[in-house]
Amino acid sequence: METELSTDRNWTSSSAASSGAHHHRDRGLMAIGLFKLGKAILFFLLGIGAVHLLHKDLGDEIMRLATALKFDPESKVVTLLLDKVDLIDAHRLKQISLATFGYSLLALTEGIGLMLEKVWAEYLTLSLTISFLPWELFELARHPNWFRLSLLAINLAVLAYLIWLLKRKKVAQST
Repeated sequence: METELSTDRNWTSSSAASSGAHHHRDRGLMAIGLFKLGKAILFFLLGIGAVHLLHKDLGDEIMRLATALKFDPESKVVTLLLDKVDLIDAHRLKQISLATFGYSLLALTEGIGLMLEKVWAEYLTLSLTISFLPWELFELARHPNWFRLSLLAINLAVLAYLIWLLKRKKVAQST
């Protein structure tokens, strides 16, 4: 009788596990997925902003923003922005908007895939994170600041977690 009960318990727990009824979400993947979804929203909004600026005088827009934010129009920051914005024409603005929409779509794909705990999304995120590391290191070496260092630290943490998770899954499959 005790053997039958333990067999029934084992069957019940294994059937619940296989049906996903008691499946717990991986909090690390959820956090990374939410981060990626946040990036998707941010880059989508940047793309909309770039499209909105098409056919406008960017110098006037910078001056309007500087005035609204109570910046001195002759400050170093405003002057630097005005110098840089002169390099952006309508064609470049279209390229920027397409790139930001593309990156937004990629981050959205990563985020949804990670939220759904899809292994392909883990590998996609792993490969993209690795591919951006040289650029992040170059930018950090060229212009070190806390923001760039923080981004690098976040991406290294994501990378370490995904490698650990994928190794753990591989070991679990082989046993």
